[in-house]
Amino acid sequence: MQPSSNNGLEYRAGNLFCEDASLESLARQYGTPLYVYSQSAILENFHAFVRNLSQVPSLVCYSVKANSNLSILHLLREAGSGFDIVSGGELSRVLKVRAAPQKIVFSGVGKTESEVDAALAAGILMFNVESAGELNLVASRARHRNGCAPVSIRINPDVEAETHPYISTGQTIHKFGVPKEDAVELYHHAASLRELEIRGVACHIGSQILDVDPFLKAFDEIKGLADGLRASGIPIEHLDLGGGFGIRYADEAPLELDRLASGLEARIRGTPYRLVVEPGRAIVGSAGLLLTRVLYVKRSPHKNFVVVDCGMNDLVRPALYGSFHEIVPLRQGSNGMFRADVVGPLCETGDFLAQDREIAETQPGDLLAILTAGAYGYVLASNYNTRPRPAEVMVYQSHARLVRQRETVEELIARESL
Repeated sequence: MQPSSNNGLEYRAGNLFCEDASLESLARQYGTPLYVYSQSAILENFHAFVRNLSQVPSLVCYSVKANSNLSILHLLREAGSGFDIVSGGELSRVLKVRAAPQKIVFSGVGKTESEVDAALAAGILMFNVESAGELNLVASRARHRNGCAPVSIRINPDVEAETHPYISTGQTIHKFGVPKEDAVELYHHAASLRELEIRGVACHIGSQILDVDPFLKAFDEIKGLADGLRASGIPIEHLDLGGGFGIRYADEAPLELDRLASGLEARIRGTPYRLVVEPGRAIVGSAGLLLTRVLYVKRSPHKNFVVVDCGMNDLVRPALYGSFHEIVPLRQGSNGMFRADVVGPLCETGDFLAQDREIAETQPGDLLAILTAGAYGYVLASNYNTRPRPAEVMVYQSHARLVRQRETVEELIARESL
């Protein structure tokens, strides 16, 4: 969500705006820390996937784990999105916004009995099954209901993608999916169970991937498996490529979505398959920012610190992954730049938003925007140090509305007893 991009941010008369709303006014009205999302940017990013895949049978399922705010889910449901969920809680969220069950895919390696039951009752499109044990559980729960469960098996294609090791998922060393050499046997086992309806082959190779080739290689793997299964009499309809589509946080070369779509189109044209993709970060990441206020500026001959009122409990990505988020002032000035760490108020050395960064000169009371924070921001927030989580605001043109109230300390301790 760079100020020079078309994702909702720009300086006007020296003040930073999200769409037509002044961010300084939002901070004044709702306080800081504060998550702010651009509705127009979210829709633009979603429609980019739909538009690029319009030449092939396809379903775009937003990955709820990236940002599960009900307002965002409702917005995307109205735009025609399906949903990729990984928990019973996320299932409850998408059903709350009246998602079409036949557009819901349930992924994740640790589904519980109650979660499977809830998804069966909802009538979802399919479970992306990740182990033989899970396959048997899904069959058992379908049998208990005297029904049939729709399944795909998530294979591990052993495709390496250049990304952080914590968000790489497509190799045999990772906990996700079934090794491709074991998949055929598991599919034949599934085909022998009358409680299961096989619907597809799935994979997911990681997150924040900016290179087209790993996606195409993974697609070739699942298509090859699907072709073999169909030849043996097992019907396959859906090829689920998963998500992981990367975005720009700094000066990275962007993912060439048009080239990826062209490669997928060439591979799927004339086949009986329907493509499923599950973008999350690519839809909401660039559309969000986190506002914070400077508390103190500590200067020394060896190190400078800008202490702000948000911390790793509000945005953990820099501490967890060493992730880069651009940090810009809400007011453009002419005071120059200096090098500093931008840190939060928590009692952890790892509580930082940026390290050794050239940033605009700033003073206590100044407001800063931490950019590209729409994905894996609030959803990973915590109450460490008994800190209430931030409020969230959605902006459309000049209108801003509160889509989640700020927590209070009273709410945090209400369920505890002496």
